[in-house]
Amino acid sequence: MSVDLADFLPAYLTEVEELLGIANTQLLALETAAKQRSASPRTVRELFRALHTIKGLSAMVDVEPIVSIAHWMEAALRQADHAGGRVPEDSIEPLMQGLRAIEQRVHQLAAGKPVAGASKGLLDRLEQLDATERGPQGSPAAPARLELEPTLAAKLSTSDQEQLLAGVAAGKRALRLDYVPSADRAAQGLTINTVRERVGQIAEIVKVIPVAGATNGGGNLTFALLLLTREDDAALLEAVGGPPATLRMVASSAPAGPASLPPPTSAESLLNEEEAAAAEPRRSGVLRVEVSRLDEALERLAALVVTRSKLARAVATLTAAGAPTRELVQVLQENARQLRDLRASILHLRMVRVGEVLERLPLLVRGLRRTMGKQVRLEMDVGDAELDKSVADRLQPTLVHLVRNAVDHGLERPDERRAAGKPEEGVLRLACHARSNGRLELTVSDDGQGVDVATVAARAGVPVPATPEELLELMCRPGLSTRASADTTSGRGMGMDIVKRIIVEQLGGELRLETAPGKGTTFSLCVPLTITIVDAFVFECAALRYAVPVSGVEEIIEVDTSRLVHPPGRAGGMAMLERRGQAVPLLSLERLLRRDGGREGPGPKAFVVRQRGMPLAIAVDRLLGQQEIVLRPLEDPLVRVPGVAGATDLGDGQPTLVLDLPALSAARGGGSRLESAAAKGGAA
Repeated sequence: MSVDLADFLPAYLTEVEELLGIANTQLLALETAAKQRSASPRTVRELFRALHTIKGLSAMVDVEPIVSIAHWMEAALRQADHAGGRVPEDSIEPLMQGLRAIEQRVHQLAAGKPVAGASKGLLDRLEQLDATERGPQGSPAAPARLELEPTLAAKLSTSDQEQLLAGVAAGKRALRLDYVPSADRAAQGLTINTVRERVGQIAEIVKVIPVAGATNGGGNLTFALLLLTREDDAALLEAVGGPPATLRMVASSAPAGPASLPPPTSAESLLNEEEAAAAEPRRSGVLRVEVSRLDEALERLAALVVTRSKLARAVATLTAAGAPTRELVQVLQENARQLRDLRASILHLRMVRVGEVLERLPLLVRGLRRTMGKQVRLEMDVGDAELDKSVADRLQPTLVHLVRNAVDHGLERPDERRAAGKPEEGVLRLACHARSNGRLELTVSDDGQGVDVATVAARAGVPVPATPEELLELMCRPGLSTRASADTTSGRGMGMDIVKRIIVEQLGGELRLETAPGKGTTFSLCVPLTITIVDAFVFECAALRYAVPVSGVEEIIEVDTSRLVHPPGRAGGMAMLERRGQAVPLLSLERLLRRDGGREGPGPKAFVVRQRGMPLAIAVDRLLGQQEIVLRPLEDPLVRVPGVAGATDLGDGQPTLVLDLPALSAARGGGSRLESAAAKGGAA
């Protein structure tokens, strides 16, 4: 790459990474269509456009190996487009190899390494695809024929024709809706862009073709919208503003035979369509910003939050001294609202869709399926949930480990599933939804054989776990693996240890396990949406101040010492209290911290949190209030303590520890005592 083009490299890498994500998604969809022996013209088109853009950008920055690979992939897809969007199943793997080769060279470029040349073997395989896919082979006879003027028919690609005919075969009507633009309609907000949006809500738009010539409304331009729909004519005409718009059928039934339409006039029909789409004005834009700049903005905001805390303390001191601070308090309150709005705006900029975090997992499953010889279907239900970029980056490796373990350890081979009376194809499900308390819950489940508890215990050399929580703790031990030897997928005893470390220790989240022999396993992950600037409760215990994130607290309750029950034989501050008819274990934070505050019994307030899915109350001395804090994780391993999420500055310049109460209880031996006390309390 020449020195003059170095300035374009960051923008090039950002654009190509996004296009590769689109290409991966479309190629996986194309593989599904190929297995079903169905046409997918729109998918072929989208994949072609992504590769064409990658090729053009790569040529601009002089990365010839990527240009060569993308060129031959384009050629194969062009022939698939001429075949009506049909791609043979054995063509998918070479295309996938080409995409992986492009990704490898993009990563080399990003790392500042020399870009490897294009493999001759790969180029030969891709070139062979171009040779073998020429012509529409195996296309079924169309059940209908299209009736269009020759001028319009010449502007339709084979993929457009296939899409229209497939829609008619599926029971939809193929229509031509003519929209005539005018100054009066533009004044009413009706333009070709708004018409496309309105029509697109009730019909599938196959193509929009501008037609020059006199119109009934006195204009000289008509837009012919070719549609597939089940809506009635009145709804379609209303979407374009009524007359002089017209509507007519473009497909009629025919007993057999292909559509009598001429082939595309140019072999570059895909490129022509791309140019037409690019010529239309964009109604909204996307501004790409480096994550480092967003991190810098968040750091500036964090400094403002700490400064505001200092200002609030100074105003409180003046008020206590009798100074007139009414106007200052009002300004401080307004500043607090502004900072909260600014925080929401910056955090919104940092949010990424969970779907983007999971977009690589279908490729991972595909590779595992081929490597292990297992039949696996991945089902994803992620909706529109979002989370902070920093959380997403940490979450990614945990999901990779869980998916790999599910396919490798959980799902059986086809013959084993058949012997067990199951379908040969195993199902792996990923789902997520956002909670109202600022947390995101994800589940990774399979319908495999479940966890062999006895085998896990034997490998660890411990008794068989009695509960799912004990089993999960055992599986997360560093170095533990049920494999006798490591392979390329697993066997090193690192997967679950990494999952727990990231979810529980780094993100302050929850990790749960459910498993049943012969039925499958489900891992549930609950993580905060953001971990930098959070709302926290500030409280006092043993004469020291602490903070705990609001998202981790289920409820704050009063502790009535006269109504506490102490299970027999339980020492160490364990007691039981009643919460809406349910017995909840109560621990003293003072004893968990091993501090002597001179208090007899638990404090008057208690935070109710969840530990291993069960409620747990932790008593404190005094609740001081709620405020925004800047959470600073403790990176030094010499000062890192289980149960301490980090530190913050409340405005007095003194560090205040931010606690992870469930982790603190578990680290100080509260986990086993909690289960035992809960069992006794439930029995009582």
